[in-house]
Amino acid sequence: MPITTVHKDTETLQITIVADFTVPVQRLWDAYADARQIEKFWGPVTWPATFTRHDMAPGGFSHYYMTGPEGERSGGYWEFLAVDPGRSFEVLDGFTGPDGNPDRDMPAMRMVYEFTETDTGSRCTTTTYFNSADNLKRMLTMGMEEGMRSAMSQIDDVVADLASFSADLPVQAQILSDTQVRFSRIIRGTPQQVWDAHQDPELLKRWMLGPDGWSMTSCEVATEVGQTYRYAWAPDDGSSPGFALTGELLEAEEPHRAVQTEAMEGMEGPPTLNEQTLIPVTGGTLITLLITYDNAEMRDAILATGMTDGMETSYARLERAVLAAA
Repeated sequence: MPITTVHKDTETLQITIVADFTVPVQRLWDAYADARQIEKFWGPVTWPATFTRHDMAPGGFSHYYMTGPEGERSGGYWEFLAVDPGRSFEVLDGFTGPDGNPDRDMPAMRMVYEFTETDTGSRCTTTTYFNSADNLKRMLTMGMEEGMRSAMSQIDDVVADLASFSADLPVQAQILSDTQVRFSRIIRGTPQQVWDAHQDPELLKRWMLGPDGWSMTSCEVATEVGQTYRYAWAPDDGSSPGFALTGELLEAEEPHRAVQTEAMEGMEGPPTLNEQTLIPVTGGTLITLLITYDNAEMRDAILATGMTDGMETSYARLERAVLAAA
């Protein structure tokens, strides 16, 4: 159990939790920055968490839900107020209702996470600030301390697992639900470099090609919200006419987050919603692409095309042909 002290101050309306670890500060930080890792310990043992958004940058958000033993769900969100990479972050922490929006009937708290080096590794100090004595009492009655202790009991196994989150791994596809799949990979480059490689048509033509033997025949980039994009590819040997993807840019927060729709030109059916985040971690930039499909059949049909392998080929080419030179 990494938690060493829990201090409750009913006068200043604060709870301070100190947890010590035998890993370097950066390894501990990465566990909080990576959605794949934090969801393995954020929820209590019997209420595991699933993160559907996690962009650790000022103004960014995390959206997650915890699933209980009987399949019941409890949702929450973080709004990132400040981020000092590798050292601290501050969030507004609250609950969400069944619609995914903030539940105004439940308490919201301000939480500050500080990461420091110790003689034996690292320390995470979490200070939670409440806006009223009633909210503090309510959260303690709901089992906040016990929940934190249960959740933190899992973190040692996560930070000890270097293989599952290595920068050497190819694209990982995780099915989160009937309609959502999360693709993750660490790319050797900074978030700004990876962002620019997605915005510059000349760079895109060098790496976003999928399998060898294909070329990008059209590259119209959406650089501002409301603009549309169009990417088209064709085999170099002319064996098929190729295909094109189109969509609209819905959100853009350089260099951390972009949200857009995507549809295959000439195909019927609703577009997917693609949410991309870029977060700096050990080894480079963690790129996360959460794709929301209309239904499970559509999800499975698209996954069956080999898109995960195609993404890996393109990302490897991005590192080799663009970022290595930079």
